Amino acid sequence: MRIILTVTILQKELEPLQNPEQAKKMEKYMRNQFPFLGIKTPERRKAVINALKMHGNPDLDTPKELLEKLWALPEREYQNAALDLLDRVKRFPKDYIDLIEQLIVTKSWWDTVDGLAVHSAGVYFQQFPDQIAPITEEWVNSPNLWLNRSALLFQLSYKDSTDIDRLKRYILLHKDSNEFFIQKAIGWSLREYSKTDPETVKTFIEHQTLPPLSKREASKYIHKAKK
Repeated sequence: MRIILTVTILQKELEPLQNPEQAKKMEKYMRNQFPFLGIKTPERRKAVINALKMHGNPDLDTPKELLEKLWALPEREYQNAALDLLDRVKRFPKDYIDLIEQLIVTKSWWDTVDGLAVHSAGVYFQQFPDQIAPITEEWVNSPNLWLNRSALLFQLSYKDSTDIDRLKRYILLHKDSNEFFIQKAIGWSLREYSKTDPETVKTFIEHQTLPPLSKREASKYIHKAKK
């Protein structure tokens, strides 16, 4: 009988890799927001793959509970292991957006939120485009800055499939924000789209009053292209 992947199995893979000295460095880098085991990303991903090889990919019903349990553990590697598992989901069930949103607003920081926004929500919305408007409109108007950031970033890998009118509108809703993570997301989203359509981004930047950080980030590839 196939053994379903569990939190205990993942803990057995990850805990022997603990490195207290490395953990201190990681905690300092993340402004002491979370405790760490001290496992570097390549080692963590290898451990997750080993667990999957031994116990098979979990079925679609299992990850939801598994991801919630991993998210509840204190050490940050477990949240990142959950993201490793989410990245392997080929087809999301339609109700998975509730879980993605729950994870975005829980233990929130850029290291988990960006992966959830771009790789999880971004893929989900490509599979269910009818959910883009109702969900991301709520996110962009939410009092939660991490949902705002996710609304700005979910199209980051869409290239010429980007709904640029939606992106512009979402940016204008937050262009006066003093939040670093919002200003950075505005710049990052425009910078990435400038690889696809530099003229549109250039014109938008020239005609809008954006925060200096956002404008600087958005202009990076445009300036390179001029040289």
